[in-house]
Amino acid sequence: MKQSSVRSFIHDLPKAELHVHIEGTLEPELLFDLAARNRVELPFSTVEEVRKAYAFDNLQSFLDLYYEGAAVLVHERDFYDLAHAYLRTAAAQNVRHAEIFFDPQTHTQRGVELETVVSGLRRALDDAEREWGVSSKLILCFLRNLSAEAAMETLEQALPLKDCIVGVGLDSSERGHPPSKFQDVFERALQSGFLTVAHAGEEGPPDYIWQALNLLGVSRIDHGVRCLEDPELIEYLKEKQIPLTVCPLSNVELRVFDRLEDHNLKTLLDRGLCATVNSDDPAYFGGYIEENYVAVQRALGLDRSRIGKLASNAFHASFLPADEKQRLLSELDTFVRSGGGEETPSS
Repeated sequence: MKQSSVRSFIHDLPKAELHVHIEGTLEPELLFDLAARNRVELPFSTVEEVRKAYAFDNLQSFLDLYYEGAAVLVHERDFYDLAHAYLRTAAAQNVRHAEIFFDPQTHTQRGVELETVVSGLRRALDDAEREWGVSSKLILCFLRNLSAEAAMETLEQALPLKDCIVGVGLDSSERGHPPSKFQDVFERALQSGFLTVAHAGEEGPPDYIWQALNLLGVSRIDHGVRCLEDPELIEYLKEKQIPLTVCPLSNVELRVFDRLEDHNLKTLLDRGLCATVNSDDPAYFGGYIEENYVAVQRALGLDRSRIGKLASNAFHASFLPADEKQRLLSELDTFVRSGGGEETPSS
């Protein structure tokens, strides 16, 4: 299949995105618009200066800029505009369902009310479903570099808003902040009816994945690419079909892999693990979900079957009701069987 046909196949492929941080979709143009609207001073003069700053040595160097940019998000309208812009892009790339992370502590520690954040995001999600047919859910993430006590306080604040939030997660700096630190918080979240996920095995070791599974009761592992270092863990993830929400372009930008050609996504798939493709923080890492699919297809030589499997895994791994999940899987199956051009060479 010609590269143009590959791009067309990927573009038209029905997709679900399960690992995207809404604050990480803040494009430089919107950053400047919101800064002007809210009279927030930026350390950059132009969009070009911002883009040049998007060169990271590791996760922490990215997070420093990420939190600085989030300071322009102040009012409900700002969160609405941010989420609406992401979902417009997602819809244009044929994302049919998105499960979106947000970091309330990034905002509440600046004096922004949690209800303000959730109300703006939720209104945008509802409008996007009406406008473009993209369903979506919100996942509240705790910042693991902050204390467990702070996470518990945030969880308690979120309980009155539970109808707007499907689950809780764990993100930010992984090194030195094991999942075990938040065991009590996640037990409380599970008791309150939230689903749970956690970033693990990106910077942190495979043991962090085990901790997330055994101590936090997670339904999915976000990233998880270091699982291949532990044969027992590989077999467990395969047997239980625990989803891994992999973010290829992010992994390269943050030096988890030196080159996309070195990424282990294809190996994860071929070992029978439930790997998925996602964009993480697309404004910072050079691409939304379609760009991630295209990039790994080119770098790893993925054939149409593997591309379809990645998409299928994501719908299976989603928190959608069973009937809606099956409807989207049927749509995907019909597309793969009938469209997309001829097969790419397997490698």
